[in-house]
Amino acid sequence: MALVSMVELLDKAQKGKYAVGAFNCNNMEIVQAIVAAAEAEKAPVIIQASQGAIKYAGIEYITTLTKLAAEKASVPIALHLDHGTSFAQVMQCARHGFSSVMIDGSKHPLEDNIALTNKVIEAVRHLGISVEAELGKIGGTEDDITVSEREALFTDPEEAEYFVQKTQVDALAIAIGTAHGQYKGTPKLDFDRLTQIRERVSTPLVLHGSSGVPEDALREAISRGVCKVNIDTNIREAFVFAARQALEGNPKEIDPRKMLGPAREAATKIIQEKIRIFGSTGKA
Repeated sequence: MALVSMVELLDKAQKGKYAVGAFNCNNMEIVQAIVAAAEAEKAPVIIQASQGAIKYAGIEYITTLTKLAAEKASVPIALHLDHGTSFAQVMQCARHGFSSVMIDGSKHPLEDNIALTNKVIEAVRHLGISVEAELGKIGGTEDDITVSEREALFTDPEEAEYFVQKTQVDALAIAIGTAHGQYKGTPKLDFDRLTQIRERVSTPLVLHGSSGVPEDALREAISRGVCKVNIDTNIREAFVFAARQALEGNPKEIDPRKMLGPAREAATKIIQEKIRIFGSTGKA
């Protein structure tokens, strides 16, 4: 089937009280792993490309690989720009066939974030492309976007309500205690804040920086209204660890398939585990 809009997947997830996994890709093997896991679990899935992934693999390769995967798949797949920071970048992805984009204006003052988000919505919504925005700052590092622990700001529920009223955005990423990258300890999510946001906002909510968040915390967040959960670091960890093991087991090996094959299998396994936690198994 063709790529679908992310909002289509999230609307169903919100009604069904589960979350759709949004998994970052960087190469062909990870795209294959995401689709293989989704097929095995009969689950809808979002394939995400960050600025770093686009720079590394090239936007043409990312879109071609994902479109081909979607055409061959029996499950619905959306292709999403993760953490787009400029209008120009969003439009580049729109021109290349992304079915969803994120415009991250969280570093800007509230009204500027609203203006930038509305500019994107006006440009792409008539094309059937869904739009995610962010309010509050997620700690850690996402490609070249860094937010120190001191600067990390949780999303204000009143601002979330105002932001959604002014933008009518399709999905809203909120900051409730998660962080990008590897955690130094166990993250503690502000569930009361999440509940307050959910009571004020009917828009599908997104949890970034979810790798390393305990399973019970993810389930709790989903039960309180999170409909999209982003996973990147856990995939990288599984992929690289398996490739390293294969190489260390046979340091004279020169066939990249002997390293990337096990890495792909490891990535598929962790993605399947996440899909089950999110409750989206069988929801395709």
